[in-house]
Amino acid sequence: MFKGFYNLTSGMVTQQQHLNVVGNNMVNVSTAGFKESRYTATTFDDVMYARVGNQEKIYTDIGRQSYIRANSEIYVNYEQGVPEPTNIPLDFAILGDGFFAIRGEDGNLSYTRAGSFALDGEGYLCFPGVGRVMDPNGQPILLETDKITADERGVLLNENGGYMGQVGVFAFEDNEQLVHNGGGFFTGDGAQAVENPSLLWRYVERSNVELIRQMTDMITCQRALQSCASVTKMYDEVMGHAASDIGRM
Repeated sequence: MFKGFYNLTSGMVTQQQHLNVVGNNMVNVSTAGFKESRYTATTFDDVMYARVGNQEKIYTDIGRQSYIRANSEIYVNYEQGVPEPTNIPLDFAILGDGFFAIRGEDGNLSYTRAGSFALDGEGYLCFPGVGRVMDPNGQPILLETDKITADERGVLLNENGGYMGQVGVFAFEDNEQLVHNGGGFFTGDGAQAVENPSLLWRYVERSNVELIRQMTDMITCQRALQSCASVTKMYDEVMGHAASDIGRM
């Protein structure tokens, strides 16, 4: 009798979760290296209706019906974003697969495609507010100056052509194992240094979020959410009449 409330409530919850994902994508449309998230929902447990036919209990199938829809998984789209020139000497963009490794003050590593780096108080290459950038051997990179040049492999040279280090690029066997921590950062195990990375110096990778698509998804979710809320109100009124009017009869 109250099955409709499950359908409508699950619809509202599903659309609200989808809106949260879309909203996070839109907020980060200008975040360098950000990867778009995609929301998927699934049918929660199909129910087979059957009728008991006779004393021998011969069941006759009537059909299937699903009570609700539920959150399935949030996928991350790892497609390459467009490289954008910045002319800033500590900016880098990765071409192809891979991530920069950032070690935080707590010693934990996080990975990102955002290459908007700076120098910390001790002269190490860092991602502001997160931690120090690692070289291919997992060690921090001491520069002490931003007057550098870099080649397509991320090798860093000073004004006299002296070697100062190399920006590490790390890859995973399966990016789907990574945990998205918000913004453009991920955590995961099994990272391996890329032997011959391809980087652009004085570039950053733009977000791969398609704003028009996100706006379309947002409008669709909002209308679906409003429809579920309106029908829920109508359903509540019908159930109220059923309880009161039929009760009097």
